[in-house]
Amino acid sequence: MFSMETTTVPVQSTVTRYSPHARATIFHGDRLDLLKQIPDRTARLVITSPPYNIGKKYEKRLLFEHYLEQQEETLKAAHRALADNGSLCWQVGNHVSTDGEIFPLDIYIYQICKKLGMKLRNRIIWCFEHGLHCKNRLSGRYENIVWFTKGDDYVFNLDTIRVPQKYPGKKAFKGPRKGQYTCNPLGKNPGDVWVIPNVKHNHVEKTAHPCQFPIELVERLILALTNENDLVVDPYLGVGSAACAAILHKRRAAGADLSAEYLELAKQRIELATQGKLPRRPLGKLVYVPNPGDTITKRPKELGQGNGRHPYDQSHLLFA
Repeated sequence: MFSMETTTVPVQSTVTRYSPHARATIFHGDRLDLLKQIPDRTARLVITSPPYNIGKKYEKRLLFEHYLEQQEETLKAAHRALADNGSLCWQVGNHVSTDGEIFPLDIYIYQICKKLGMKLRNRIIWCFEHGLHCKNRLSGRYENIVWFTKGDDYVFNLDTIRVPQKYPGKKAFKGPRKGQYTCNPLGKNPGDVWVIPNVKHNHVEKTAHPCQFPIELVERLILALTNENDLVVDPYLGVGSAACAAILHKRRAAGADLSAEYLELAKQRIELATQGKLPRRPLGKLVYVPNPGDTITKRPKELGQGNGRHPYDQSHLLFA
């Protein structure tokens, strides 16, 4: 059995073979070549954020049909490597065509996973408040994580990811539990809408990668869907956020990427995670709300009245 205390296998920037005894396997090459090295029914969690086929510097833009074929290849290989009680989480947004039409990738991923016999457990909405501003449609401020399982018997540790209740002091006013607290003392189920800041230029986790996801996003899923010493696989490793989250919580990690630059960053971050020195946003930290009295939150007079509303006035919302 793997042990964080006894493992001495070093993390290398390029690993040619997957090792079940390694703290982390960082594979420089195609994701399918790594997945082939992982034995059947071995990974407790396969989690990734694949390229969206929108022409980022780390991807080649393909015909959408060819892109989906590549995703199906990856999902089939991941399904084979996944333990019978394991989970698969695909974090995706929208593919945007050259004429501006959007294609929600989770819809297509769902269809592929259903063909593989997997069951969708949650469609998690990852909501963030900052990003590019669109001119011809509403600005995108969320992406999805589709969580699938191989069967009905799967690892799910809800207590590890509970969050504080809104009314922890609420008591039952009638019935057999009258006068008793109604809340779970460990916290409430976090639900399927997660508000977590994305990694922008001033984020503590920012690296050279243009689209890395926050460690906190992966941490919740690793804590809930795996146990200590389990194997977490990221087919599109990037700068290693998923691997770092795994190492922080005493799981093993394996991932692949075509970029030597990103893998070198991943190696450095994994070593820092191992030493407890990785700069990161703490799990569960509240989202920053600026003080309405700060100068930067006040509308300058030279900009006029705008829509006449205070920036934090939600009285105009239909479902505030």
